[in-house]
Amino acid sequence: MTSSVDIMGCRFDAITEAETRDLIFAWRDDPERKTHTIITVNVAILMMMRDDPKLTEAVEKADLVVVDGTPLVWTAKWLAKPVPEKVSGVDLMQQLLEVGEKDGKPLRVFLLGTTQERLDKLCDVIRDRYPKVVIAGARNGYFKEPDWPDVTKMIRESNADVLFVGMPCPFKEVWCERHREELATPAVIGVGGAFDVLGGFVQRAPVIMQKAGMEWFWRMMMEPRKLFKRYLVTNSQFMALLAKALVTGRVLKRAD
Repeated sequence: MTSSVDIMGCRFDAITEAETRDLIFAWRDDPERKTHTIITVNVAILMMMRDDPKLTEAVEKADLVVVDGTPLVWTAKWLAKPVPEKVSGVDLMQQLLEVGEKDGKPLRVFLLGTTQERLDKLCDVIRDRYPKVVIAGARNGYFKEPDWPDVTKMIRESNADVLFVGMPCPFKEVWCERHREELATPAVIGVGGAFDVLGGFVQRAPVIMQKAGMEWFWRMMMEPRKLFKRYLVTNSQFMALLAKALVTGRVLKRAD
């Protein structure tokens, strides 16, 4: 059982990327194959939670909530609620694929999200780089509510060990929590834009920018139309709340 800390009203598990990876493989090997959800929370998601009760509920019910982003790692330290390191969706997905390639037992994955063209390219990349990893199934992210039963059935019947969900927030978090039991997959992970990065459509920020906590800025420059408004609003809100928390010495709770 991992320890947890409260950062500005959100529960985070104080866990490393390696520990998260090992826990996922332990879930895979558990004979019960119970469904577990993992949510990677960055500044944008943390701010969305303040105005979205369904997203907040999904995060609260998750089996593991990890810090996605250096700014939140720093925030945790400033608020005397330290976490060991960031655990981003793209890094975690890559780690699981790499270890799955070397593991004696084939790792079965299901890929849910992005466009069909980009999904096909991602599948090709995974088959080329990680030939021992089994792509148990793949489905693009363009489906509506009437399709939900078919999508969950496809995932369940794939017998995947890990479901990677590359779809926008808050849809992916809320949808995965709502269909947790129907998915019947040991590890369900929202990985955000990881599909586009691993598929080669979006370049990852240089390591120096990642360590400087500026990966969000790099992503915004890569996709300004999609991300400019989100980062401008959420980052401004976050900085205001953080400043107040530091001045008052209190960790702020979500607004009702």
